[in-house]
Amino acid sequence: MILKSFEIKKINQNINNLILFYGKNEGLKNEALNILIKDKNSISNYDEKEVLDNENNFIENILSKSLFENQKIIVIKRTTDKILKIIEILNLKNIEDVTIILNSDNLEKKSKLRSFFEKDKKLICVAFYPDNDQTLSKLAYNFLKEKKISISSSNINLIVNKCSGDRETLVNELQKIKYFTKNGKKINTDNISKLINLNENHSISELIDNCLAKNEKKIISILNENNFSNEDCIVIIRSFIIKAKKLLALSKAFAINKNIDLTISLAKPPIFWKEKEITKQQIYKWKPKNIKRLIYALSETELQIKKNIDNSINLITDFILSHSSAETNN
Repeated sequence: MILKSFEIKKINQNINNLILFYGKNEGLKNEALNILIKDKNSISNYDEKEVLDNENNFIENILSKSLFENQKIIVIKRTTDKILKIIEILNLKNIEDVTIILNSDNLEKKSKLRSFFEKDKKLICVAFYPDNDQTLSKLAYNFLKEKKISISSSNINLIVNKCSGDRETLVNELQKIKYFTKNGKKINTDNISKLINLNENHSISELIDNCLAKNEKKIISILNENNFSNEDCIVIIRSFIIKAKKLLALSKAFAINKNIDLTISLAKPPIFWKEKEITKQQIYKWKPKNIKRLIYALSETELQIKKNIDNSINLITDFILSHSSAETNN
């Protein structure tokens, strides 16, 4: 059965205990989850791979109720059509006292998982589409009005534009403003710019580049000035692996020709001029054998993050700080 994202309160978890959330709007998904977990005893998070690797144990534990107390919610993240077989089994067993929520990325109409949930009247399927600026502006206006914080329309637009359509980012930025004004401080364009990092908004790409270049002070500054989420950590680790593989190819070329400028000029795909200097630093810092070790360590860390997503920020931070200081050119 298909529900709209604003119809979450219609879900009766005594009847509808298998739910599929799909789409890119993680902020709106989290709001929906908060509605569903209200008055529940506990919530557990799994990754799809973790469930698939222990399929029989997972099903057995659900059916025997050994995984949960009364009224528990289980969230399985990054789900795909691969989990459909398990869901079909659980649906036939008429499970009770537990709600299982599948959190998927975009699912096309031809997705078997999406089709299964849409066609069964007891199952719930909810799409979470990206917010537009108008929706986010309304959310910001209502939040600020409720907190009795006075901000001009132009500054609301400034905040919304910075969030790039991400509701979760908007909520984080509004929380910063709320705490800033808590003791009667006035808000204006200058301190809004500082609060939401408009002047120094370091991207994930910059974090990885500086880690590979071993710029420790810059790395610490980026980590301190950004509020990375658990989901960001997956993006960070995947982007890190891609950049490390590119650096491996450059490092191998440099080991042969011994000419840094030639290495950069022959790079495929071409290196953008703004990135040439930091790329040179990276090549000087890393030998091929050490980049191979790094790629292996990144893969291991990715598995740890997926198994323990709630601790992912600590895992990725520890990894970055340890590898930004380790000797790698010997």
